[in-house]
Formats: sequence, C-alpha cells, structure tokens
Amino acid sequence: MLAPILVIALACQTALLWLGAQAMAGAQTWPLLLVIGQVTAIAATAVLLWRVLLVARYRPASSVSDAELPTVTVLVPAYNEGAQVRGSLVSLVCSDYPREKLQIIAIDDGSRDDTWTWMKRAAAQLGDVIELVHCPVNRGKRHALYEGFVRARGDVVVTVDSDSEVLSDTLRNLVSPLVVDPRVGAVAGNVRVLNRDAGSIARMLEVSFNHAFEFMRASESEVAAVMCCPGALSAYRRVLIDQFREQWITQTFLGAPAAIGEDRAMTNHVLRRGHHVRFQANAIVLTEVPTTTAQLARMLLRWARSNVRESLVMAGFAFRRFRAGGQAGPRVNLSLSLLAMVAGTLAFIPTLLVIVLAPTSIVWMLGAALIAAALPAAVFTITRSHRGAQWAFAYALYSVVCLSWITPFALISAHRSGWLTRQRPKSPTPEVGPTQPSTALS
Repeated sequence: MLAPILVIALACQTALLWLGAQAMAGAQTWPLLLVIGQVTAIAATAVLLWRVLLVARYRPASSVSDAELPTVTVLVPAYNEGAQVRGSLVSLVCSDYPREKLQIIAIDDGSRDDTWTWMKRAAAQLGDVIELVHCPVNRGKRHALYEGFVRARGDVVVTVDSDSEVLSDTLRNLVSPLVVDPRVGAVAGNVRVLNRDAGSIARMLEVSFNHAFEFMRASESEVAAVMCCPGALSAYRRVLIDQFREQWITQTFLGAPAAIGEDRAMTNHVLRRGHHVRFQANAIVLTEVPTTTAQLARMLLRWARSNVRESLVMAGFAFRRFRAGGQAGPRVNLSLSLLAMVAGTLAFIPTLLVIVLAPTSIVWMLGAALIAAALPAAVFTITRSHRGAQWAFAYALYSVVCLSWITPFALISAHRSGWLTRQRPKSPTPEVGPTQPSTALS
C-alpha cells in the first residue's frame, strides 16, 4: 500500500505548491498570503509523508478466541429512529459473539415516533439478550448513553448508533485490542456507509469516510492516540467509564451543559488517564448518512463544534506528560487540528477577497481541491475498490462550494449545541406521557 500512496502524496503536494503560486500571481497586493501558502504546503508535505509511513506500518490486532473474549455490554441509544433500530439490534444479536457473554441495552431517548414499539418488537423476537430502557423525555444522546452505563455489566462497553448495523465478526474484532494489550483503554471501529445507493451525497461520503478511517485513524492508531472514537462503533473498558462517567455527564462548555461531542469527550477521558486508543480496521459498522446538503451541513457543523470544544480540552493535558511512552505523535496531531481550525477561519474572508480581486483564482482553487482529492481516491482504490473512487473528486468540489463555511462558523458558534442529524420523527407522532423516571424492561 505504501508505494502508490507515497507517489500520489508527493505528486499532490508538488502540484499544490505550484497551483498556490499560480493562484496568487494575479493578486500582487497579497504577497504575504503567497508566502504563507507556500510554507503551509511544504509543512503539509512533511506531515503527509509521516502519516503515509504510519499507515504503511498499521495492522489491526488479531482476533482472539471465544475463551479469551470478555463480557460485553452493547449500548444502542435511539431517538426517532423508527424501524431502523430493529435492524441495528438484529445485526448485534446475529453476530458471532458468544451469547452468554453479551448484554445489549437499547435506550429510547424520548422518541416521538414509533421507535419504542420497534424496540419492543425486536426484544420479543430476539430474546432476553436485549434489555430495553425507556426515557419519557428527550435529554440528548449523552444522557441516553449514561442510562446504559449505569446498567452495564460487561467488562467492555460498546456503543453503536441506532442507525447502524454491524457485521457478524465486528464485535469480536472490536474488543480484541483490549484483550491483547492492557494499555489500550478504548478502540475505534471502522465506519462505512449503509445507504450508499441513496444518492450522490451518500456515495461521496463513502469515499470521505474511508479516508477518515482507513488513513487518518489508522495513522493516529500507530501513535496510540486516535483522537475520536466514533459513536457509531467504539469500545471502552468499563472500569474506565466508571471512573469518569459522572464528570462526563455533568460536563459544561462556557457554563452550559455539553450536549454534543460525547464520543470525543469520552476519548479524551481515556487519553487523559494515560491509556492508549486504537483503531480496528476489521471492526466494521455500516451507518446511515445524510442524503441532502442541509442534513450533511448540520452533521458536519455538529462535528466541527465538537472538535473545537474537545480540542481545547485535549490541549489542557496533551502538552503535559499524560502517559508513559511516546507523546510526540498525539501532540503533532492535536497541533495540526488546532492549526487547521484557526487557519481555516482566518483565511476564509481573505480568500473571498482574493476571488473578488482576481476571479480567475477560483479556477486554481478548484484545481487544488481536485489534486488534493487524489489521495482519498487512491486510499479508497487500494483499501476497497476502484469503483466509486471518482466520488472523491466530486466531494472535493462540493466541499469548496457548499461546505467551506462550516469550520469558521463552528469556531465562532462553538457554544451552540444539538446532537441530531435528523430532528423529526420518521412516522406520525403519538402522544407523549408525563415526565417520569426512565423505565427498564428485560
């Protein structure tokens, strides 16, 4: 995998350096931007090569035997998910994980549709391995997960989104790094697209997700510090969750309760305590993704705001000695994340001015985006298939035109919250009863 990606990475960065100079040639009043762009491109080349070498070295942990597998509690929080929650539960029960070591807790977070009905149908069909929790009032995903944490009995706690489905060997593969390495405190799964045939946005996200996991998280795993274990599929040692869950559930940002970024916050708690966080490429989950620009923008904005908040939290401990062993890698990745947020915001308005002063520069910018997309396309071709890789180029153009505002807006609105991609019920809304404590069925 190394050779083709290395060649493509070098070619992309060389071309981007040249395009940067060409884009600024028509705007002589902005020489400083040209210098900044060139320096940034050179630094990006070095970082990219470092990550390519890490990815070339990456291998998922080998799966362990049934006897070695720990007891596992799988949490499935749901809000207005409708029938899809049944598909998630069926996929978990049908996995090859030993049933006697498996506890599945499905939490209905005050849904206004028929999610609770579908949960009860699934539990009746699939047996007592599934326990149900009904929260009469919607309080957000963080509180739904907390309801599961306090009921978990397994040595390992796995989180799975209610719009996601696992493969038969996903759970086994996911927990294996926790078995073979006692330093590992959490494991990130490999998220792929379930509804890939739902339109062009879903197909673009399939390539984007592949790059985010098979390349970015694989490289982060090699420095033992994946920065975000995704809510769609992650595993944690329960003993660690028991240590931080009260602090996590009461987390605030600028004085307000934190209602987003629960997965990134949990990852930070694990890292802060000196544990490793790994990525397991063969632990695959298929998740539904947005199919409209409005849905996608809401999702990415929520992620970007979470990134702002939790990057600041991570900065509070990552630049001190927070664990034994290598710490340079996590610090480099965090620094790059912070730099990207700030630089993207500071460059947004000047970039618009450059386009106004030199309209032809937009051609060079779009060209640069297409060249940069060659890397995600190559990663998809190598790890998956050449079919579909072309969507990386479409996503590059789409991002520049439709999504480039998200990072700067997230930075200035990081205090705002909201955890849902799909806010509305998927079916007619039934009556909701009066507020009462959550109830459990098993």
